Amino acid sequence: KNWDSSRGRDWCSMKVYQIPVGPMQNFSYIVEDESTHEAIVIDPSWDLEKLTEIINKQNLNPKYIVNTHWHDDHTRGNEELAKELSVKIVQHSDSHIKNDLTVSDGDSIKFGCSELAVYHTPGHSKDGICLVGDGKIFSGDTLFVGNCGRIDLPGGSAKELYHSLFDTIGNLDDNLVLYPGHDYGSAITTTIGREKQTNPVMQKMSEVEFVERMGG
Repeated sequence: KNWDSSRGRDWCSMKVYQIPVGPMQNFSYIVEDESTHEAIVIDPSWDLEKLTEIINKQNLNPKYIVNTHWHDDHTRGNEELAKELSVKIVQHSDSHIKNDLTVSDGDSIKFGCSELAVYHTPGHSKDGICLVGDGKIFSGDTLFVGNCGRIDLPGGSAKELYHSLFDTIGNLDDNLVLYPGHDYGSAITTTIGREKQTNPVMQKMSEVEFVERMGG
């Protein structure tokens, strides 16, 4: 494996390219290790030419495609882009769609001298993950600006999402800059601390209250 169980490094700097794509207000991301220009692509779906244009213009060396979860609006560009870039596809071990490498909670995905720690955050889907490193968190559809992922799709669970939000994300550093999977909020990024203060789904409540809020 090209990762280990350590949870991140403090001495490497990552540059984030946040790319709006497709008809569902998705974000794809390119995350660059600035010391080596090695990079990963997170959740390629539509508009792959936007991603390859950045990769070529910035002379980046892609290492992996990483999916925050299996849903089509985050993975539909996987195989085409993997072939074009000659990279492997990384997903959580609970994913049931095609991948080359799997990760679990506690692993770290390394590129250049940077690494992103993997946090398993099921609830929107069984295989949901957040990626954390260099003061940043890529939250997929677990947490949005001002909201959270829906739980009425296959593999969704309000109970699991409650624990992902409150026991996992809620215990992370308030200063982490959050990069969500969709442009659904009042801003394109936020912080964990701000979401704890202002996001209705992050206010202190019991599991029962949260499940009721999410529709039972």
